[in-house]
Amino acid sequence: MTLKVRDKWVWDFWFAQDGADYHIYYLQAPKSLKHEHLRHWHVNIGHAVSQDLTKWQILPDALAPSNEKDTWDNYTTWTGSIIQHAGTWYMFYTGSNREEEGKYQRIGLATSTDLVNWQKFGGKPLIEPDPQWYETYDPALWIDQAWRDPWVFFHEGKFHAYITARSNTGEKHSRGVVGHAISVNLLNWELSEPIIPSGEFAYLEVPQLVDIQNRWYLLFSVSHNLYSKTRRARAGVKPETGTHYFVADHPLGPFESLSDEFLMGDTIGSKYSGKIIRNPQGEWVLMAFHNFGQEKQFIGELSNPMPIRIDPDGAIHLTQSAKDAD
Repeated sequence: MTLKVRDKWVWDFWFAQDGADYHIYYLQAPKSLKHEHLRHWHVNIGHAVSQDLTKWQILPDALAPSNEKDTWDNYTTWTGSIIQHAGTWYMFYTGSNREEEGKYQRIGLATSTDLVNWQKFGGKPLIEPDPQWYETYDPALWIDQAWRDPWVFFHEGKFHAYITARSNTGEKHSRGVVGHAISVNLLNWELSEPIIPSGEFAYLEVPQLVDIQNRWYLLFSVSHNLYSKTRRARAGVKPETGTHYFVADHPLGPFESLSDEFLMGDTIGSKYSGKIIRNPQGEWVLMAFHNFGQEKQFIGELSNPMPIRIDPDGAIHLTQSAKDAD
């Protein structure tokens, strides 16, 4: 069965595994809102647990916007990721401020010892964009300061965060990059140049880095109306909304695109925010959220796991059974 909440829409999500338990955290908002677009501004982070990725037990909500005026995350708590270190779980998440009308996205931290009870850390964001490399808010350039969806991982003695961001140069629909921040303690972060350069998209949303068969895959999602002029002009490019990926032999790149064809995409954007995870049988599967239906209605629930196939050249494909799933 898909993960759906009776009175709430559900969309972007991320995992934490603790033994046999798969914990999933997801953005949610009331279905009573007049329009699905409003969900982004009436959001908190829900939580469920499963042992097979199909049957889910809903747990208490994990995190919500602050109630305090002028707090950096008093408007939204958006997509993040979780990493365990020294017996503590660290959830890095995106926040925005109501007094700034949500225009400035920043990244902060909450911690937990049990994956259920979370405490926000420090009362301020930990990672903000550096204008040396990244676009900061300018209404003449873009609608907001893109700095969200942190994917945090450990490699060779350091922690790294891959971040949805925008370059400070280029045509406006070509500025999407995957930003990069580095830390030795998960609390103090130093910005670096983008790990994925600009040129193809306005955004590369909800990145995920996963090691499959000694190749490193960097997944991201994007809407077809956020392609650059260069990409739209390239022969054979289809107007797809969905999940795509880059691949590398090292977690810090260099990354390359094997094809313009999306891992999971179509014209209506039926599924979005794809994440790859290994199921209890050890098989790699893809999950996503059900985005829009054939009548362009927003669905807002999570998919069942979808089987994938990895070709010898490293290309990932949904299997036929995955295409027919849900």
